[in-house]
Amino acid sequence: MPSSPRRIAIVLSGGGARGAYEAGVLSYLFEHIYPRLGRPFEFDLVSGTSVGAIHAAYLAASADLAPEQRSRKIRDVWCGMELRHVVRLTLRDLLGFPLRALGLTRIARADAGDTRATVGGLLDLSPLEKIVTDRIPWAGLRGNLEAARPGLLCVSCTEVRSGRVAVFMDGPLADPAPWAYDPNATAISEEIGPRHVRASAAIPFLFPSVRIGEHYYVDGGLRMNTPLSPALRLGADRVLVIALKHEPGLLGHVGAYPEDVVTQPAFVLGKVLNALLLDQLEYELQRIDLVNAWIEHGRKVYGADFLEHMNPAVRQQRGADYRHVRVATIRPGRDIGEMADDCYHQRVREKSLGSMRFMARLALRGVPRGEADLLSYLLFDGCYTSQLVELGRADARANEDEIVALLTD
Repeated sequence: MPSSPRRIAIVLSGGGARGAYEAGVLSYLFEHIYPRLGRPFEFDLVSGTSVGAIHAAYLAASADLAPEQRSRKIRDVWCGMELRHVVRLTLRDLLGFPLRALGLTRIARADAGDTRATVGGLLDLSPLEKIVTDRIPWAGLRGNLEAARPGLLCVSCTEVRSGRVAVFMDGPLADPAPWAYDPNATAISEEIGPRHVRASAAIPFLFPSVRIGEHYYVDGGLRMNTPLSPALRLGADRVLVIALKHEPGLLGHVGAYPEDVVTQPAFVLGKVLNALLLDQLEYELQRIDLVNAWIEHGRKVYGADFLEHMNPAVRQQRGADYRHVRVATIRPGRDIGEMADDCYHQRVREKSLGSMRFMARLALRGVPRGEADLLSYLLFDGCYTSQLVELGRADARANEDEIVALLTD
């Protein structure tokens, strides 16, 4: 049986304002690691969801730019971040919350002649839509994909009516076949544009759903926040994962908080978001380790052709073969929730006015110092996001040799 060609993937997950860390890692890759590889390099597969979908589209669309230019552009967006760049939150918008929450009125806005482009939600995301449209160099995407730089762009969403994961894929390596066996997901091969990225970042209830074709889509992070599955199903055997949470158990113990703290809505919502958006990654990485160990043990016991005999049965169930997958994971070296809390007390509480200060206070109401998990997703402020960018660059620098080995070995 001929061996499959090696494919290298990068996986970019979601996490709101935490995405600034992801941008920092990417900027270091562009600026320092790509030049070290000694040859023109782009990932074969780029898979993203939520804010990771924005970065995935940027990575694919900017492949024809110089490394320093790619690095500078993505850093500039996040280091100069303000809440008004993401969401419109005027007094009128705040007063309209109850009516929109009860369904008595709703956001509905046209886009490129489509009068039903975005519908529902509590917040007006037109500023974020402008960032997606203007800051991603969409003009270069088609040429880059046609030249297989990268070979595939995947953006994961959730289809509203069915609740199923929808994996949009674009590029010469697109292959929906592995999803034919999955009742909970579907793969759609078509040209990806700003709407797909905006849909992947549309947090349900808070943000309007986005219409693509005849269906409405929201944040892909509900069902698959760390989009490892598309990369693995499409043949990746080396994967670089950028995580948005520090490694479990390495940065202290879980605080023993009294009942009046752990029942606070802001505290609970922060932990729920962690569970939905961040903790899935640990399970997925553990599954990769389990399959790798199973393959290695099977080869020792049954011989080098163990997988050749097992994969036909595997393929019938999941539409893709098992293979040994090598993973490098870049994680924050600091607790991002603590960083958000520090930034609020150092700058936002005293210097920020209006909606940012109001939202930060709500996100910290009843929450003990240092436990700003909810705020860490919402603090679109340059004080915080610029620190995350620098943390991402520092962690990429600390893991540079491992990353280079993954991309060249």
